[in-house]
Amino acid sequence: MDFLNYAFMQRALLAAVLVGITAPAIGIYLVQRRQALMGDGIGHVAMTGVGLGFLLSTSPVWMATAVSVLGAVLMELIRWYGKTRGDIALAMLFYGGMAGGVMLINLAPGGSTANLVSYLFGSLSTVSESDVTAICELAAFVLLVTLGLRRQLFAVSQDEEFARVTGLPVRALNLLTAVTAAVTVTVAMRVVGLLLVSALMVVPVAAAQQLSRSFTVTFVIAVAIGVVVAVSGTVTSYYQDVPPGATIVLLTIAAFLVLTALAGPLARRRARAAAAAQPAGDPAECAIPATRGAGDEVGV
Repeated sequence: MDFLNYAFMQRALLAAVLVGITAPAIGIYLVQRRQALMGDGIGHVAMTGVGLGFLLSTSPVWMATAVSVLGAVLMELIRWYGKTRGDIALAMLFYGGMAGGVMLINLAPGGSTANLVSYLFGSLSTVSESDVTAICELAAFVLLVTLGLRRQLFAVSQDEEFARVTGLPVRALNLLTAVTAAVTVTVAMRVVGLLLVSALMVVPVAAAQQLSRSFTVTFVIAVAIGVVVAVSGTVTSYYQDVPPGATIVLLTIAAFLVLTALAGPLARRRARAAAAAQPAGDPAECAIPATRGAGDEVGV
C-alpha cells in the first residue's frame, strides 16, 4: 500500500473510483438505446476541445467538456433530422473532431502530438489537483442525472414511442442522455483515455447482464465492476509501469469473459432449483406460471 504515500496516486485513485462509477452509470442507458459506440464518437470530438485548451492556455478538461457537449448535441440533432445521410454526417463529425484536435495542439505554443498521448490513453502522473476538482464536479452532475432521472431515462431507453405517449419529454431526455455521456467522457479521459473510455461505459454493463436482467441489479453490478477494474488497473499500472487505460480495459474484458463463463452454470442451477420446487403432482404442461409484474424483468 506504499503507493498511497504519493499525492499523484491519491489523485489518480480518486479519479479512478469516480470514473468506475460514472462510466457504467450512463453506459447502461446507452446499451439499452443500442448506442454503445456513442462514447467512442464523443471521444473523437473531445480531442478538438483538448487541442483548443492547449491553444488558448486554458484547462483542457473544461474545454473538452464544452466541445464534447456541443458534439453530443449535434449528434442528437443529426439522429433526429439526418435520415439516410445521418451516418455520413456523424463520420465527418467524429473524424473532423480528431483531426481538429491534432491540428490545434500543433498550433499551440510548444505543443505537439506528444501532448495528446496522456489524453488519448490515460496517464497517472498527469492527473493534477485541478483535474480532480473538475472530475469531482462533473461526476456529481452525471450521478445526479443517472440516479435522479433513472425511471424517465429507462422508459425512454426502452421504448421512445411508449414514453412519448405517457407524456415524457422524449427529445429533452435524449438530449440530456447525450450531454451526460459527453460529460462522462471528459471525466474518464485522464484515467482511461478518450479512445478507450467507451469500453468502460459498455463492457461492465454487458458483463452485468450475464448475471441479471433486472435493470437495478444490472446497474449495481456494472458500477461495482467499473470501480473494481478502474482501481485494479490504476494500481497495476503503478507497479508494472503499464498504461492505465489499456490495463483497465483489458481487466474489464477479462471480467466480462469470466462472468460469461459463469452465466451458463448459474442459469442451469436456477432451472434445476425451479424444477425441484415444482409440486410433484402437477404435470409441467399444466403448471400455472407465477405472475410476473412488468418491472420484474427489467425493474428500475
